[in-house]
Amino acid sequence: MTDRGEEVAGDVRDTDVAALAGALRKAVRGEVGFDVTARALVTMDASNYRRVPLGVVAPRDADDVAAALEVCRERGVPVVARGGGTSIAGQATGTGVVLDFTRHMTALVELDPGSRTAVVQPGLVLDRLQEAAAPHGLRFGPDPSTHSRCTLGGMIGNNSCGSHSVAWGTTADSVRELSVITARGRRLRLGQGWAGAPDGLRELAEGELARLRTGFPELPRRISGYALDALLPEKGADVARSFCGSEGTLGILTEAVVRLVDSPRARALAVLAYADESAAAEAAAGLLPLGPLTVEGMAADLVPAGAGLPGGGAWLFVETGGETSAGARARAEEIVRAADVVDSLVVTDPAAQRSLWRIREDAAGTATRMPDGSEAWPGWEDCAVPPARLGGYLREFRALLAAHGLRGTPYGHFGDGCIHVRVDFDLLTEAGVGRFRRFSEELAGLVVAHGGSLSGEHGDGQARAELLPRMYGAEMVGLFERAKAVWDPDDLLNPGMLVRPARLDENLRFSVLPRRPVDVAFAYPSDGGDFRAAVRRCVGVAKCRTTTVSGPAVMCPSFRATGEEEHSTRGRARLLHEMLAGDLVTDGWQSREVLGALDLCLSCKGCRSDCPAGVDMATYKAEFLYHHYAGRRRPAAHYSMGRLPEWLRWASRAHLAPLLNTLAAVRPLAGLGKHLAGTAPERDIPRLAPRTFTTWWRKRKPTTPGASPTESASTPTPGDLVVLWPDTFTEHLAPSVGQAAVRVLEAAGLRVALPPTLLPREGAIGDGRTRSAAALLTARRARVCCGLTYVSTGQLDRARTVLRRTLDLMEPVLRAGAPVVVLEPSCAAALRTDLPELLPDDPRAARLSAAVRTFAETLERHAPHWTPPAVDRPVAGQTHCHQHAVLGDGPDRRLRAAAGLTGELSGGCCGLAGDFGFEKGHFDVSRACAEEQLLPSVRQAPEDAVILADGFSCRTQLDQLADVRGRHLAEVLAEALDRADGSR
Repeated sequence: MTDRGEEVAGDVRDTDVAALAGALRKAVRGEVGFDVTARALVTMDASNYRRVPLGVVAPRDADDVAAALEVCRERGVPVVARGGGTSIAGQATGTGVVLDFTRHMTALVELDPGSRTAVVQPGLVLDRLQEAAAPHGLRFGPDPSTHSRCTLGGMIGNNSCGSHSVAWGTTADSVRELSVITARGRRLRLGQGWAGAPDGLRELAEGELARLRTGFPELPRRISGYALDALLPEKGADVARSFCGSEGTLGILTEAVVRLVDSPRARALAVLAYADESAAAEAAAGLLPLGPLTVEGMAADLVPAGAGLPGGGAWLFVETGGETSAGARARAEEIVRAADVVDSLVVTDPAAQRSLWRIREDAAGTATRMPDGSEAWPGWEDCAVPPARLGGYLREFRALLAAHGLRGTPYGHFGDGCIHVRVDFDLLTEAGVGRFRRFSEELAGLVVAHGGSLSGEHGDGQARAELLPRMYGAEMVGLFERAKAVWDPDDLLNPGMLVRPARLDENLRFSVLPRRPVDVAFAYPSDGGDFRAAVRRCVGVAKCRTTTVSGPAVMCPSFRATGEEEHSTRGRARLLHEMLAGDLVTDGWQSREVLGALDLCLSCKGCRSDCPAGVDMATYKAEFLYHHYAGRRRPAAHYSMGRLPEWLRWASRAHLAPLLNTLAAVRPLAGLGKHLAGTAPERDIPRLAPRTFTTWWRKRKPTTPGASPTESASTPTPGDLVVLWPDTFTEHLAPSVGQAAVRVLEAAGLRVALPPTLLPREGAIGDGRTRSAAALLTARRARVCCGLTYVSTGQLDRARTVLRRTLDLMEPVLRAGAPVVVLEPSCAAALRTDLPELLPDDPRAARLSAAVRTFAETLERHAPHWTPPAVDRPVAGQTHCHQHAVLGDGPDRRLRAAAGLTGELSGGCCGLAGDFGFEKGHFDVSRACAEEQLLPSVRQAPEDAVILADGFSCRTQLDQLADVRGRHLAEVLAEALDRADGSR
């Protein structure tokens, strides 16, 4: 077999890259990127494969596409079309020039409700088409789980399907006409009746009619190979349909006319529970005569705890439609009656349905980790068999996995017989790659034995094309090669895919990573302490590229603000991968490319919760900054805002707050200060409180008996002891929040204490050794600190020093087992996650992490019988991004409801995000993030709405961009308590 991968790579190496780049820049109006960053961002898609391109072109229109093809054809340079980059078989990567359609060719050219058609450009994201069609009661039928970021061009190239294919078929079923440009520059308009067929295609097909009629398996999800049977006269000689699924190997799509379908006015979701996945699979085909919209299946190993599914080991998600909610429910209940289920649930509420569908849609990412945390990979992601044979196929598939010592978690389109699965292949060692090949060959045989297709949705790409002779035979594959030669005689379009393919175990993206672990500061407990494994978490499903978010979602605010792949979580992960690989990004931790991509990361931690694969870019950014600036001068903002706790403590001890506030009010002096501190000139300097929170605490008259944190938490007392954490923001900038929290906690019957402030010069108070009076007399005063500002700026050595000092101070609290109430969500998140991950060998770190409570958690757990005062007002504002990602907001929701605070808080990120929005050069992105959800939610709020913002950054952003005062929930409840007391 010809090694196309090596042949193409050799051709590319002979290319005069500078001349190619220059010619492209002269020929096209769109962007041409031959720099390291542009190339690094497209070395991978969502597959196991990696190819380094020469450059990237973002064409503005069809003329740009034609011009780029002409330049590349003259030089023999391969061309690969790329949409959202979510392909799972490697077909969106290449060694030549990549055409990126997501920047400019993204238009919905026309939508005609009368003819139920739409004219789209290839870079249009599916959700944008759905949004435009919805007001007309229409929709595009196919809907892959990546619908929020996949493009119509990519869907046509892969003949994508999605969960509704049992009702509306594949993308090919929804295509009317296609405008394409061939590698030799011919512009064709493809359609039925041989419309647009290139010279020689009709003759080829008509000479092979018998083979075309008998050589393709009959099943709903046959995606593998070229759809040459669509050229049969009885099928309308449909050239457009035959082009679908060709993976960019025949021509470059520039426009498409697609068919829309009626969208049901109402929907219901029947969740059917079965004992195991085989039982669910065997039941799926029997439900098809009832006309469901979906029959999706998944097993318990992909379902998070508390997901709200009926009891069972596997489930079918069966959606029904109707003119009314009652009609849709009636059809769902009919399906429940017809199904032999262990248990069932019918859901009609749209929000509840979306929540359940999110579990299914995120499976492509959650499946990348096995229950024990080990890695799993695509490769056999979407085989399909006749639906009636699915149960038997799954049993044999499981047996084959066991025979090879592999594990996988099947899920997917049970009604179409199409199964997605990620398998725990070892793709890092020669032996593991060998097993990957042997398993792939045997599984191909199993699929064919069941009358199936090697690909049932995502295409063959490099992952399966080598095995197409097992499915079709050598003569049919030879016919595929002849068809490719008709369309692309020079083999310039996506070579190595579908015909004359590269081997399935070549070009694996893991092969370039270092063989030994990288020395790092964080522990990466979910990745075995291995930074390489942490970076491998990003498999490219690209949920971070979603351009709009709803509900509480956060990820990825910087991408939504800029629209640039470089500023998405995936883009940053790709650059880190290339940094570790070292052959494209060659300067390791000193890389300016990686630094540039991470610069606009807000460290919001949204990806930690919202990324299905659990990528934690905030931690990776801190890690990178730590190494990048080791022994080097840092930006001024790292010294000013990164060490903010130190500066504020110094100002407090020197009683400088009034003076500094006065100076900050003098515009020239404030401007000079901001310049020296590296902060954005557009920002106002927050005012320091004239009296710190702890000063107020020392001078107040307690309303409950005093408490010592060294008391045992189990000692019989009127109420539980809680230790209130005086974070930097509450202490120096917003002491009213701390005062309000004390008011509420004590009203709830809790005894409030603050952390110790004495730290002996030798040993540690509470360490079990320090007992002498001399040690106590010589102790110095110190303050606890979560280390957040040091972590976010990558000053990790200093962060560890601060955190160890904090643990020394907190020894008595940890011995007492008292909960630690942290009012600032970002500080609570740092103590929950950064602390144990920076000090994994100190058992006190895990104990303090476990002791951390949010304000609402504290009241729920330690004052469960307390009834909050009635506020009875609507709310607006935003859930803090760190609270969403790390802490959860369930207790907050319940506390707000108990107080009569109605309505939902918005998601997203406020955009200030600690030091990010204050740093010079970040103001525009910071404001754009705020304008996405936070500021509109506040502007649209009722006049009597309470604006909630528990984070100091969120409140500051509201104050500076909207002139609105946001309040911590503690302040709102304390004010209500005072009103209630005053009315008595």
